Amino acid sequence: MNDIRRTILWVIFGFSMVLLWDQWQVYNGHKATFFPSGAKPAEVVKAPAAGASAGASSVPAPVASSTPGAALPAQVPGANPPAVAAPREKLEVSTDVLKLTFDTEGGSLIGSELLKYFDTVDKAKNFVLLDESASRVYLAQTGLIGGAAGGSFPSHKTVMTAVPGERSLKDGVNELVVKFESPEVGGVKLVKTYTLERGSYAIRVQHDVVNVGTVPVSPQLYLQLVRDGTKPPGESSFYSTFTGPAVYTDAKKYQKVEFKKIEDNSVDIEKHATNGYVAMVQHYFASAWLLGDNIPRDLFMRKVDTNLYSVGMITPVDNIAPGTTKSVSARIFVGPQLEKVLESLSPGLELVKDYGWLTILSKPLYWLLDKLHSFIQNWGWSIVALVVLLKAAFYWLNAKAYASMAKMKAVNPRITEMRERLKDKPQEMQQAMMKIYREEKINPMGGCFPIMIQIPVFIALYWVLLSSVEMRGAPWALWIHDLSSPDPYFILPLVMTFTSLLQTALNPAPPDPMQAKLMWFMPLIFSVMFFFFPAGLVMYWITNNTLSIAQQWLINKRMGVPPKFHLPKFR
Repeated sequence: MNDIRRTILWVIFGFSMVLLWDQWQVYNGHKATFFPSGAKPAEVVKAPAAGASAGASSVPAPVASSTPGAALPAQVPGANPPAVAAPREKLEVSTDVLKLTFDTEGGSLIGSELLKYFDTVDKAKNFVLLDESASRVYLAQTGLIGGAAGGSFPSHKTVMTAVPGERSLKDGVNELVVKFESPEVGGVKLVKTYTLERGSYAIRVQHDVVNVGTVPVSPQLYLQLVRDGTKPPGESSFYSTFTGPAVYTDAKKYQKVEFKKIEDNSVDIEKHATNGYVAMVQHYFASAWLLGDNIPRDLFMRKVDTNLYSVGMITPVDNIAPGTTKSVSARIFVGPQLEKVLESLSPGLELVKDYGWLTILSKPLYWLLDKLHSFIQNWGWSIVALVVLLKAAFYWLNAKAYASMAKMKAVNPRITEMRERLKDKPQEMQQAMMKIYREEKINPMGGCFPIMIQIPVFIALYWVLLSSVEMRGAPWALWIHDLSSPDPYFILPLVMTFTSLLQTALNPAPPDPMQAKLMWFMPLIFSVMFFFFPAGLVMYWITNNTLSIAQQWLINKRMGVPPKFHLPKFR
């Protein structure tokens, strides 16, 4: 029975390794080996012929441009080009937190630098999220398509005119307005007005649809994010984070979709809603199109070109009589996954900061971590304080586990002698072992269950630290200047390895020699991964190990079992 507890721990460890292998397979573009996710096949989205009915498939599809690796949208099928094309140009606009690049072709947002965040690879540069370059494509586009009555209208391929105005946010001013006006296409003009606010990553976008023709029109407005399927540069190979499109509705909540599912036409998302958003998500950052509630919309995801994908929504613009204007307001968020900011913008938007299946535990842990930081003003020490509070909360559970281990340690010599004496009589050995447990009032499972109960909490904390952009560039002390990056000198991983081995040495040695050896190899193998993990995660684990050793040492002394280090025997 002494081996049952260790067997369960080995099962947990083995299952963890299976999950890690599955994530490694997914990260490298392969199907999961053990837990493949099923999905219902969806219809293939194809660009329609001119005059096709409105829907996800009628949004104009991007095609490859002359720029290597870049992609630009094609003209709306069937659309008539303006009689006199305005010159195409790019405009740079800046606030205190954003530097944006607009293209007069469609008035699209084709670049965004986050001025408060450094680049993942080159920390001397600003972080670039939206981009249109030889190596990256990530764009935010809007335009009009024909509804049930058909017709062609200004789209994200229509070259617009930029209205003169300020291009940078001046001191003492809180808003900056950038406006684009399209030529007449199909009897309609489209005016896009972007309003940027000081300190905000959310941009208001108003679409004024003007009927300059002689007959009523009923176009539809689409808002889409177009992105290549390549992982962001600088992503770690030792832990997998999601990159791809996501949608949120009240009905089906948060749904994220791997690019490969779009490639395989196996997307199963909510197609119609009156609330929610569409987003493109990556580690620490996201972009999202937001519409107000009670506005009908069709949601779509599709492949639009080689290694190029889009997610978006289409909303109808009510019947517009000649000489009148209808307006649709939306917002585009382009920025970091700051949980409180996301919560304030739209219901469910904070879910782009993905904690996975342990969200119910991770959210309160993040709340507590944030509260600690408001007092301590250092994310590193806040992590230490949070682990101390968690260990205090689980003190009595840990006490029961360590007390059980101490009792097992005290009787271990008797069990070892008995196993040696009855090694050829397994039934008698089992009965003798049970007798010892009854005499000493030992529950062989007593050291296992209290630890198992805590495992989900510490896994949830792991995801909090891995997902929180606040750790990015946050210093702790001495040589640790970025809690989201690995320790440059590997000092923390070495300390973590030492504490793991020390904890193993304090545990009672398994009677089985093979198990005893494996119990020493396990922390060594586990520690290898921590050499490549963010410093904040390693520091959290060191704190947890150190407190566990201190509590185990104290309980052993209280129970009259002198702490003793069981060194490995590999002969």
